[in-house]
Amino acid sequence: MLFVAVLVVTGCQAILRQPEAKVIHITLWQGVNPPQNRDVLQKLVDKFNQTHPHIQVESLYVGQQDQQMPKILAAVVGNAPPDLLWYNPTIAGQLVELDAIISVDEMLAKSPVKAEIDPTLFASMEYQGKIWSIPFATNNVGVFYRPSLFKAAGIDKLPQTWEELRQVAKKLTRDSDGDRKIDKYGMLLPLGKSEFTVFTWLPFMWSGGGELVSGDVQQAAAVNLTENQGAIAALQFWRDLITDGSAMLSEPERGYEVNNLVNGKVAMQVTGPWSLGEFQQSGVDFDVFPIPKQQNPATSIGGENLFLFKTTPEQQKAAFQFAEYAVSEAFQTELALGTGYLPVNVRSRQSSKYQKFIQKFPQIQVFLDQAKFGRSRPIFPNYSRISDNLGRAIESVLLGKNSPAEALKITQQRLDLIFQ
Repeated sequence: MLFVAVLVVTGCQAILRQPEAKVIHITLWQGVNPPQNRDVLQKLVDKFNQTHPHIQVESLYVGQQDQQMPKILAAVVGNAPPDLLWYNPTIAGQLVELDAIISVDEMLAKSPVKAEIDPTLFASMEYQGKIWSIPFATNNVGVFYRPSLFKAAGIDKLPQTWEELRQVAKKLTRDSDGDRKIDKYGMLLPLGKSEFTVFTWLPFMWSGGGELVSGDVQQAAAVNLTENQGAIAALQFWRDLITDGSAMLSEPERGYEVNNLVNGKVAMQVTGPWSLGEFQQSGVDFDVFPIPKQQNPATSIGGENLFLFKTTPEQQKAAFQFAEYAVSEAFQTELALGTGYLPVNVRSRQSSKYQKFIQKFPQIQVFLDQAKFGRSRPIFPNYSRISDNLGRAIESVLLGKNSPAEALKITQQRLDLIFQ
C-alpha cells in the first residue's frame, strides 16, 4: 500500500509539473536608459508574457553599454550567455568572430515583419553577407535646448553652423548671481572615453569632412586618424567651446544625463529622442534643432538591435518570437510614444496614433527629417577598441592635455600596435 501511495503521489506531482516544464524561459540583457524608459520596456515585456504563456521573458538591466561589454565577453567564454542581447550594432562583427550568435536570415525571411522594417536599417543588421540582428529602436542626435533661456539672452535665430553655435553658446553663458563666477553655460559636452562621447562627437567629424574608415574598406586597419582633417577640426571646435568658457563638461562618463539642461545650468546639449520622456516629465520648456554644420549636415544613426545567442534550438526559436514582437507595429508604436525612440517599423511611423504624437511633440520631426543625413558606425570586429581609443583622444583634448593633432597621432599609434 505504501508503494502504491508513493506511485500515486509522484505521478500526481509529475502531472502538476507538466505544464510548467513546457514554459520556455528567455533572458534579455539590456541597458535601456533613463529609468522611465526601462519602465516602458518592462510593461511591453509583461504584455508579451501575458499573451505568450509558453514563453516567459525576463528583462535584466545590466548597465550602460560600456559596462556591459566585460559581462558579455565573460558570459560567452563561460558558455552562459543570455538568450537575447540589446546592444548597438557595432558589436556584431565581434560576436560573429567569437561564434557567439546565430544568423537570423532564414527565420526573418519567413517572417511577415521583415517587410515592415525600415529599409535603411538593414545596413546595421548585415555583416559579411548575412543578417545577424533584429532592430529594436533607432535614433539620431540633435541639439536639445531651452527656448526660454534663448529668449532671455536675446537670441531669436537658431545656429546652423559651427561658428554660429559658438557665438550663441557665448551669449548664453553668464554669471547669474553676481559672484563673478559663471554658473550658467551655453553648452554641455560629454566628459569620458565611453561610446556615448564618441557617438555624439562623430557628427562633427563627418560634418567637417572627416571619415573614420578610409574609402569603402570596412576593417580596423583602414582607420587613419593622423591626417584626418575633419577629426582635427571637430576636436578643435569642442576645445574652443571649453576655451571660450561657454561649455561645461558632464560628470565623467555621464554625458547622457540631461539634468543640467533640465535645471537650466546649461542651455544646450547634444542628445537624442530617448531623452524626450525625461523632458516631458520635468515640465520644463524644451525644443530641438539639427546638429550645426561646417561643410555638410550630419548626424549619428544610433539605436539598438537584438542579437540571438547560440543556445538551444528551442530557446532560439522562442527568442526570435520575442524579437518579432519587438519589431511589430504595436510594440514599436507603444515604445515610441513612451520613450521618444523612433520606430523601426514603417507602419508604426505611418499610423494615426504616431502621427498624432508627432503633432503633440514636433521635436520628434527634427530627428525624422535629419535621419537622411545620418551615418552609421562601422560594425567590424574590434570597433570597440577604436571607439575606446578615440574616446581617450576626445577626453584628452577637452581636458587640455593634448592638442587635436597630438591626441589623434597618439591614438593612431595605439591602434597600429593593436592591429598590426
